[in-house]
Amino acid sequence: MAFRGLHDVDPLDTSVLVLQDRHRSHLVDTEQFQEVLHPRQQMRAFLTMWRMDPRIRPYVIRTRFYDIYRLGHIIIDWPLITCLVERWRPEAHTFHVPVGEMTITMQDVAIILGLRIDGPAVTGTCVLDVAGLCGELLGVIPQDEALRGSAISIRWLCQQLSTPAPDVDEVTLQRSACGFILALIGSFLFADKKGVHVHLCFLPLLRDFTQTSSYSWGGAVLAHTYRELCRASLDRRRSISGCITLIQLWFWERLNVCRPDFGCSAAYPIPPFPHALHDDVANVVPGYVAEGVDDVLPVQQGIEPEGELELALPLWCRWRVPLTRVHNPSSVLLLYRDQLDAQTSDQSLRHG
Repeated sequence: MAFRGLHDVDPLDTSVLVLQDRHRSHLVDTEQFQEVLHPRQQMRAFLTMWRMDPRIRPYVIRTRFYDIYRLGHIIIDWPLITCLVERWRPEAHTFHVPVGEMTITMQDVAIILGLRIDGPAVTGTCVLDVAGLCGELLGVIPQDEALRGSAISIRWLCQQLSTPAPDVDEVTLQRSACGFILALIGSFLFADKKGVHVHLCFLPLLRDFTQTSSYSWGGAVLAHTYRELCRASLDRRRSISGCITLIQLWFWERLNVCRPDFGCSAAYPIPPFPHALHDDVANVVPGYVAEGVDDVLPVQQGIEPEGELELALPLWCRWRVPLTRVHNPSSVLLLYRDQLDAQTSDQSLRHG
């Protein structure tokens, strides 16, 4: 799809891109030229509020959400996200860049976040017996002030379930793990418009942790990310929710523009895998860090991942390093637009 040129991302032919009059790129030459989208992801607040009890770690690992927890909070570059939203076309579900069209794929989600992309779909009903469901799986029934429709407050979950007593039984620990995973889902993978509630439609999927691990969470995250990109690109939206970290890490992995500079001299610089993959949130280095489709691979502290193990680690491990303005000094919307406008074919990494 052809575009007009520098800073003007309006398409020349609107017969396919029929939503151009509602699209964010239509405002590039108006008074909102430098307006940056606002975040709606609360992973940092969640990690500050709820430190995972070591006793529930085996349950979180069993569901395959432990890698998401260990990813933790990565600083979001909001001018970069804004620049990408301006190039997202809801008609095609692709980013339109000078070298062509690119998009986030199921393979990207699996490799970057380590989420499963095969198995049963993440689906269910939004018509729920809130009291019965929460009583069964969480052990507590929320009051009206903790609810917003069928969504429950993440802060309330933390207050009720984050500190199980020292002598509790296994059922209570499972309920605490269930609340932790539900809050993790709402804070990172499926953040809502405010970022402080999580829909209870996910709760029935946590009834059996082994079954939970078999669902295609990666497919659901990708669909939700597409929807949030479409919403943010239209009708003068001022915020974006969903898994924003996925969008940013995908861009850093796929395009050699607007990415942090780690001083690499290669033509396509990327940070190396860490020598020891520590638990970035808890103090204890876990015995197992990554699950493949069938196997759990061990990591030894102080040994650099190699070969089969390195391939099994999610690619977010590359970027789980402190980022500063020294690494990424060009966090300016206008500069990002210039860099993307000047993008060449050798600055993008596509699937083979």
